[in-house]
Amino acid sequence: MGRVVKNLGLYLVLVLLVVSLVNMFLTPEEVQKQYDEISYSRFLKELDAGNIKILQIRNNTVPGESTSATLQYELQNGQRFLTYGLDISKVIDKATAMGVTVTVEAPQKNVWWVNLLTSLFPTLLLVGAWFYFMNNMQGGGGRLNAFGRSKAKLFLDNRPKVTFKDVAGCDEAKEELQEVIMFLKSPEKFKKLGARVPKGILMLGSPGTGKTLLARAVAGEADVPFFSVSGSDFVEMLVGVGAARVRDLFAQSKKFQPCIIFIDEIDAVGRHRGAGLGGGHDEREQTLNQLLVELDGFDDTNGTILIAATNRPDILDPALLRPGRFDRHITVDRPDLKGREEIFKVHMREKKFAPDVEAGILARRTPGLVGADIENLINEAALLAARHDKDKIGMDELEEGIERVLAGPERKSRLINDREKKIIAYHETGHAVVAKVLPGSDPVHKISIIPRGHGALGYTLQVPEEDRFLMSRSELLNRISILLSGRVAEEIIFDDITSGAANDLERATQIARQMVTQLGMSEKIGLVKLGNKREEIFLGRDISEDRNYSEEIAFAIDQEIKAIINSCYEKAKEILNSRRDLMDSITKILLEREIISGEELDEIINKYDAEKNKKTVELNKDLPDIRIDNLPNNNHEFLA
Repeated sequence: MGRVVKNLGLYLVLVLLVVSLVNMFLTPEEVQKQYDEISYSRFLKELDAGNIKILQIRNNTVPGESTSATLQYELQNGQRFLTYGLDISKVIDKATAMGVTVTVEAPQKNVWWVNLLTSLFPTLLLVGAWFYFMNNMQGGGGRLNAFGRSKAKLFLDNRPKVTFKDVAGCDEAKEELQEVIMFLKSPEKFKKLGARVPKGILMLGSPGTGKTLLARAVAGEADVPFFSVSGSDFVEMLVGVGAARVRDLFAQSKKFQPCIIFIDEIDAVGRHRGAGLGGGHDEREQTLNQLLVELDGFDDTNGTILIAATNRPDILDPALLRPGRFDRHITVDRPDLKGREEIFKVHMREKKFAPDVEAGILARRTPGLVGADIENLINEAALLAARHDKDKIGMDELEEGIERVLAGPERKSRLINDREKKIIAYHETGHAVVAKVLPGSDPVHKISIIPRGHGALGYTLQVPEEDRFLMSRSELLNRISILLSGRVAEEIIFDDITSGAANDLERATQIARQMVTQLGMSEKIGLVKLGNKREEIFLGRDISEDRNYSEEIAFAIDQEIKAIINSCYEKAKEILNSRRDLMDSITKILLEREIISGEELDEIINKYDAEKNKKTVELNKDLPDIRIDNLPNNNHEFLA
């Protein structure tokens, strides 16, 4: 309140000063707008001629009115004129004697404080500005000093109400964090045994796995003050600001012990030192140094616990990860089948769903998705149900939500001509047929020729029945064959190829290269790992690879990759050539419906197999009954 009053007083003084200056300097200009200037000699001439009827004496300024027709013609303001003179007293006597009406205005009083203010105003302005900046550069909470204040948000009574009941899919991580909660609630239990709770806890995991949600749940369970800040909030353009904010954050935490400090995306400030472009004087490195000092400065008896989260633990500075700073590393991994089911149940609490919606079925159809993806697809399904004026969310909306997350939204506005549509249909049918034939392949859930996302003109969706952590060599080869089968179908049907298989070729080549150089699945190359990733820490991603092998080995790698691709291509071609009529049947239905579900695909294939078996039986009936007894001369010796 005092600051507001102070600012209002300052603004009031400025307004009064501006008004005074306007009144002082703009009055003569207003007089000049009402009168036209004439020379002093012309004025005396008109006075002698008796053409002046009114005079107003204002110091050395002489405005008046004339009756001269000639002068009125020359003046823009009609009768009014204005002139200046030094000794006006003689003119006043002469005009009075000639009968001219003369009025004399009293001279303005010379206010001393106005003159003083006018003369000292520039000096006072400079002195005031100097005092303002000096006051703010020093302590006392000035604006310039505010740069060094921490931007962390403090949650006291308004701290997150999230608990571990609201977090699913990461049971191991919750168990690791239970010790932190127990320490914050009853620290004497640990001190009695001489145990030391970890000073820092680093949560590692892919984006969207729930690291931030876990930190909020810890604050909700422990019921203690909670400081939340992002790693990027420390680094600023001004030198030394980041380190000052770190000091201020830990100083504030000491006032609210026991408490939790949560730093999200700590890799923004905790990257490996010495790898940046700024060298040892980089502002980010100074901030990291201060963070390391504060972590070491933690008192073993205090109740401040630091929790940090990152999805790039490989680029963090080793000094930050050593025991005594971040003692415990908790991995928040992608949820498995059971974890996804629990996440679905958490997000389905406050929404209305149809009776046929089951979390277990949805979990099986969403392998690899994290908590953020699941929340997004449920929200997409809710939006679709509202758009269709439904009062409950059904499986159709959830299926569409899954496809939106996996492949992007439908783009029905994209116009595709009939020939390209036919090529896309055969391409996707090729993927589906080979996937159904090869053993160990993931089941085909849906085939679609409706464009989705940025570049997908169609897609074949395969959903694994269970989570897989290991892949055999034969399964990897089958996966390459499935990826190449779309290109094979184009070649068989149209005797030409298109650019639609670009992404398939990229993925197939990547799998083949990993088999040869990293997984030791090439008999020709052997059980070796070739190539070391070389990573520039400050860029945060792999930009090159260190080739620790000769040119001869590099040539052998290329040849082996090519051989794997070619063999898988031939396998796919053999499968599709023998099932040309099956491809035609599936493609015809796909062009009519645009979407074929996995169940419908199974019906089409089963019908095709039944008809094929029927034709085989009928063909065998027409063949003659050939027995060994009917052979010429009844010669059985060659069978021995």
